[in-house]
Amino acid sequence: MEELILNRLSKHFLVNRKTIQVFEDVSLSIKPGRFMTIVGPSGCGKSTLLRCIAGFEAPTSGSILMNRKPANKPGKDRMVVFQSFDQLFPWMTVLKNITYALRVAGGIRELDLCRDQAIEYLDLVGLRGFEDFYPHQLSGGMKQRVAIARALAVKPQILLMDEPFGSLDALTRNGMQRELEQIWERTGITILFVTHSIEEAILLSDEIVVFQGQPGRIKTVISNSLPRPRTPDMDGFSKLWQELNLHMGLTRNTEDKTPLRRITLMAEAEILGT
Repeated sequence: MEELILNRLSKHFLVNRKTIQVFEDVSLSIKPGRFMTIVGPSGCGKSTLLRCIAGFEAPTSGSILMNRKPANKPGKDRMVVFQSFDQLFPWMTVLKNITYALRVAGGIRELDLCRDQAIEYLDLVGLRGFEDFYPHQLSGGMKQRVAIARALAVKPQILLMDEPFGSLDALTRNGMQRELEQIWERTGITILFVTHSIEEAILLSDEIVVFQGQPGRIKTVISNSLPRPRTPDMDGFSKLWQELNLHMGLTRNTEDKTPLRRITLMAEAEILGT
């Protein structure tokens, strides 16, 4: 049974009395334990869609169902990890950032239990021993690992990740991709992941949703059956990479599938400054 169902979801904003359609008629479902990634050009509504699923934004029309029940407001069944390094409370230590989430969202009042669970999830993300550090004392990658640990600690059904590695350097990003895949395999959690990077989508995903804009619409959903762990030089990777480039309009035409330039959507977004 599908865990999350989006039924003809649309969202628009009113700006200076003008209607801006962000995305429209988005229907999508994801089964428990799957890793689904959304790729698409900047401004096609990927992040806004994630905020609607999280309950931070209300869709203009359509419905969001979690386990066949309406999901109209934030809930601990859907936790979010953002791109920004500033999502942690700067005045709290690493440990207190996680125990606070456990008390507020997890409903755990026993201090010892909160601490034990927080340390368990710090262990999971490889940060045992950093309990008393403050966010400003951590690298970008470490901050993101704390954010992932905090989100997972309340035991959500779905982890929503909005370009969580987009601001990291290439080496750290590669390491975080491997760690996230290991965490996903160990926990069995469902992940809905937004990225500009085609390569990242192939490395991590069971299914890749290609968005087009504007307004944002689903162009296609591609199943990724490459065996794990994946590397860019493995058989089938290049073929899938070329297929996604074709869907994203980064190839010349259907006869000539040689990419115009070997860039990912992430790189394109950085060039545009978005």
